[in-house]
Amino acid sequence: MECKRCRESDYQAVCDFLIALNGADRTHINWNWARLEWMWEHPEFDKSAKSAIGLWWDGGRVVGAAIYDMYFGEAFCAALPEYAALYPEILAYAYRELKDDAGLGIAICRDNAGEIRAAEALSFAPAEQRETVMRLALDRLPPARLPEGFSLAELDAAQEAYDFQWLLWQGFDHGTDRAAFEREDPVVPQVRRHFNKHLSLTATAAGGEKAAYCCVWVHPHTDYAYVEPVCTVPAYRGRGIASALLSEALHRAKSLGAKEAYVISDLAFYEKLGFETARQYTFYWKT
Repeated sequence: MECKRCRESDYQAVCDFLIALNGADRTHINWNWARLEWMWEHPEFDKSAKSAIGLWWDGGRVVGAAIYDMYFGEAFCAALPEYAALYPEILAYAYRELKDDAGLGIAICRDNAGEIRAAEALSFAPAEQRETVMRLALDRLPPARLPEGFSLAELDAAQEAYDFQWLLWQGFDHGTDRAAFEREDPVVPQVRRHFNKHLSLTATAAGGEKAAYCCVWVHPHTDYAYVEPVCTVPAYRGRGIASALLSEALHRAKSLGAKEAYVISDLAFYEKLGFETARQYTFYWKT
C-alpha cells in the first residue's frame, strides 16, 4: 500500500472507493459517493486544499482515504474492510494534515466498535456533536402530488446556474434580497460528473416563481439513492410542496434501480415521509 496526496484526476477513483466502502457495510453511509460529488463543487468547499486529502492505494485502486469536510477541522476517515488495519494510520494522517486551530473532529458510527477503539487509542474523545442518517425503503413510497397551482419541472444546476443558486439562497434562509444575493453569491455553474437532470426537480408557482427544489443522486453501481439538497422558499412553506417533489424524485430513483434512500438529517419532515433513523454518528475530537 502507498499513501499519496490527492490529485484532481483521482476524483473518480475516490468515488469508486466510496461506492465499494458502502457496498455491503453501511456504517459509512454518511460518506457516500454522492456526498463527495455534492461537496466537490460546493462554493464553500475549500478547493485550494484538495492536495491535502490522503489516499491509500493498492495497485490501481483507492483502499483508504482521509478527506476533509468542506474545510479543515472536520474529516472523514475509512478503509475498505479488508484493509481495516490501515485505519489508525489514516486517522493519524488526518490529524496531522487536516486539523485546524481547534483540532480535528471525526464522525464515527456508533456501530463501528473497531474505529471507535482506534480513535480512542489515538486520544480522540467523544463530544456532544452528533450526526444522523435516515433511511427509507423505496417500496414504501408515498404518492407524489403537488398542490393545485404548482407545476413540476426539471432544473439543470449547471445550465440554469442563476436560477439554481437563487432558489437555494432563498430556500436556505439567506433572505429574499436579490441584490444581496447577486453581490454576495457569484453565479458559478457547478458541473457535477454524475448529475442527472431527471432527478433534479423544482416546483413552479402559477406566476412563474420557483417555490421549492430537491435533488436525488443515483449511481448505476449502487442500489441506493442519496437526498441532497431539499429546500422551500419561505413564502411557500407548509403546503407540502417539498414533500411532493421529493416523492416524485424518489419514484424516479426507484425506476433507475434504487431500493432505498438515505439522507443526513433528523428532521420531522423526513419522518413524515416514512424515513427512519438508520445510523447515528458521534464526533470524536482531538485538540
